[in-house]
Amino acid sequence: MNKGYAVFCDADRHFYDAPHRTASTDATGQGALYEAAERPAPVGWQRHRAGDWLAWRPLDGQLPSQGWKIHVSACLDNAESVLARVMAYCVPRRVAFKFVPSRYLLHNRNAKYADRAASGKFITVYPADDEQCGVTAAALDALLTGEDGPYILSDLRWGAGPVHLRYGSFTERNCYDAEGQLRPAVENAEGRLVPDPRGPVFRIPEWVTPPAFLGPHLAARDAMSVAGLPYRVERALHFSNGGGVYVGRHLETGEQVVLKEARPHAGLAADGADAVTRLGRERAALERLSGLGCTPEVRDSLEVGGHHFLVLEFIEGKPLNSFFARRHPLIDAEPGAERLAEYTAWALRIHRLVEEAVAAVHERGVVFNDLHLFNIMVSEDESSVVLLDFEAAAPVTDNGRQTVANPGFVAPGDRRGFDVDRYALACLRLALFLPLTSLLAIDRAKAAHLAEVVAEQFPVERAFLDAAVAEILREPGAEVGRAPGAAGAPGGTGGTGRTGGTGGMGRTGGTGRTGGADGTTDTARGRPAPRPGGYLPVAPGDWPRSRDSLVRAILSTASPDREDRFFPGDIAQFATPGGGLSFGYGAAGVLYALEMSADVRSEQAEEWLLPRSKEPAPGTPLGFYDGLAGVAWSLDRLGHRQSALQLADLMLHQSWRDMPPDLHSGSAGLGLALDSLAAATGETALREGSLRCAELAAASLPSAPSTGGGLPRAGLLYGASGVALLFIRLYERTGDGALLDLAADALRLDLARCKPGVGGALQVDEGWRTMPYLGAGSVGIGMVLDDYLAHRADDAFERARGEIVRAAQAMFYAQPGLFRGAAGMVLHLSRTTAAGPGTGPADLRRQVDALGWHAMTYRGQLAFPGEQMMRLSMDLSTGTAGALLALAAASSPERRACLPFLPPLRRAHEPARPTSRGKTTSP
Repeated sequence: MNKGYAVFCDADRHFYDAPHRTASTDATGQGALYEAAERPAPVGWQRHRAGDWLAWRPLDGQLPSQGWKIHVSACLDNAESVLARVMAYCVPRRVAFKFVPSRYLLHNRNAKYADRAASGKFITVYPADDEQCGVTAAALDALLTGEDGPYILSDLRWGAGPVHLRYGSFTERNCYDAEGQLRPAVENAEGRLVPDPRGPVFRIPEWVTPPAFLGPHLAARDAMSVAGLPYRVERALHFSNGGGVYVGRHLETGEQVVLKEARPHAGLAADGADAVTRLGRERAALERLSGLGCTPEVRDSLEVGGHHFLVLEFIEGKPLNSFFARRHPLIDAEPGAERLAEYTAWALRIHRLVEEAVAAVHERGVVFNDLHLFNIMVSEDESSVVLLDFEAAAPVTDNGRQTVANPGFVAPGDRRGFDVDRYALACLRLALFLPLTSLLAIDRAKAAHLAEVVAEQFPVERAFLDAAVAEILREPGAEVGRAPGAAGAPGGTGGTGRTGGTGGMGRTGGTGRTGGADGTTDTARGRPAPRPGGYLPVAPGDWPRSRDSLVRAILSTASPDREDRFFPGDIAQFATPGGGLSFGYGAAGVLYALEMSADVRSEQAEEWLLPRSKEPAPGTPLGFYDGLAGVAWSLDRLGHRQSALQLADLMLHQSWRDMPPDLHSGSAGLGLALDSLAAATGETALREGSLRCAELAAASLPSAPSTGGGLPRAGLLYGASGVALLFIRLYERTGDGALLDLAADALRLDLARCKPGVGGALQVDEGWRTMPYLGAGSVGIGMVLDDYLAHRADDAFERARGEIVRAAQAMFYAQPGLFRGAAGMVLHLSRTTAAGPGTGPADLRRQVDALGWHAMTYRGQLAFPGEQMMRLSMDLSTGTAGALLALAAASSPERRACLPFLPPLRRAHEPARPTSRGKTTSP
């Protein structure tokens, strides 16, 4: 789970959107904008809103491109006062600054799962030089003496107050890091742009000499230690913005323990409680629960260096979520009845143990408030469970709402007290079999559909599942069922309240807004729940009805009045300039999928895209999936050749020196786009540009593939396979066999990073997990192997692609997306020329059916969730457009739907044929 997605959920209950677009009230009902944010700039100043920041700058001021800047932190209750004093100092002295303009955005910046590097940064001050920096920092420290604010981990603290400093960029400049990711940049001593590291640790660039005024503060930082801690920290288990969780050992007794750290004023929950407050709540709850055996015992609590620590009993075992990779039968292609029955018995037994543990906690009058798969520790012999992480726990008499929650288990805002835990137990009934309950944050009516799928796949009694659905869809105040742990069972009580949304992972928005997407039913609003099996408007395999429904869903989300995007997609739309235009996450890719899959054009979207591509925002990447190359290629396909050539000319005049070699963002993708445009137009400069990209990509490969090296990641989008694809396509254009040799070398590099996984499927080894997916997993490597083997035989490659095909045959994938989920498996099986079991029409149709497990309904049409499945997405890489493309390739082979530069191969397959119920059938 990528917790960075949570903050993009508040602005819209269906789609990811930028946090600054959230409506005018925050979790506490306070007005969104500070008074200073609505104040006009004085004469001689300009004010500019950019995302989460509002910048003030004197018109006659000249700032350096980089240097020492000042950050001021603040708490929710003193932020306006701190801001007023900083502005009163900076404006008359004409010192530029920017600030977070609302309480809501400041809360997000300091929330539990906020970015640790950016946390605490409320105001940024830009001194003109080192001398002004020292004077300003000292003056602000004096003005703000005694004010509280979280410690900014990326900075050097000035004294003991809220003033901090770091060396970094003042202007928006970017470069690629060692992993090919576009990062903020600074200029090194040689005048070259290098990444400006913004991690949760203070660092001074090696070519920078800190000014003398920082000496005392550097000395104070160096003097900090944990010498007063009577424990030796052995390893870190987890970090959040509130602090770390560590395994340690008592120095005297040798007992192994867990240490939970809490940073003051940081790690805020939805109710504004910081990590220290929540740690105190956890201690109080666990002391009240002492002796139960299903909760950890408190060993100690202490404070060192301003950080608070709770020391807990170390619990042997493994978290429940880790059992899926080892036990779940649907990770195989064809689990037998015996294995399904064995797993069902195990899941029912585990759920009963968890229910009993929750009931025991309730008997002591405590609400757990944060039950989910990661907070349940299963013993090594699987005979018992222990509940972990009680920082959100509260006495039932508080009748409070949830303030911290996992998105797959977050209760509606009307649930309070024990009802919060009942809801999580109901979600657990489904998640043990099909861990897709994060979809309920979009539409709780999806629960009935999940239950139907579980009943079809597992020998579990419907009464067990129906009880879960009833609890999830229960109306406020309705009678609670009498399942274990519910009303009438030990510890069960009634009682609900009506509140606003809770904060998943501290601040997951929209979760308290009950009800389904437009066009769905929702018992929480007094409407009947959908009948089992009737949730989806059409099954994905029911082509072409599913095609038409997907197209209607996509077009219904158009937002022509917005500058940043036309179709909603992944949060990557907001990560770099021009993200909403891009092929991977924006309008270009959606337009491609619509035209390629359904012969549909959106003139409105094209009219939106054209002017924004003519003058792209400064800093827009050059890459194919994240930047200008993909936009130019798409415009040419859509018939806008002149606009495409203008954009290509702009790219030709940019520096490519520091581009990564990959397909997603680098020279491989740029080269493929230029080669395609050159073939279409005959432009010599474009042809030369594509060959120059090939040279740059080839230079990234080690001279001998057996020695290792090369790209930091593997796979189609980020690895050597995308580079191999460029070589293959250029070989087809030129006939130069050396290019095919280079392609083989590149593919061997990626295959060297693979290992057999479940069932012998070859997958990319990332060190801590193996990945099968199309974007950064083995299936993407298999796609390019197919193309290579169309030109040259290779026994090792032939064996490898056969083993990779197995990776596309599992019955369950955690997400539906094209590059990181089930849709990519559908696309691969619809295209591959690999022979053998698992590649036939029935295998493809089974994957099409399984893709429907993730499907949602939006305004009565078929749609798919995006990455992390907390909101819907319409883009190509993560959402509905990608699913449309994959289904078109599988269900309508005559359309020749495909990814760019990966055309259909010469292999016939039968389209998926629906039954009368909309499900596909085998021949």
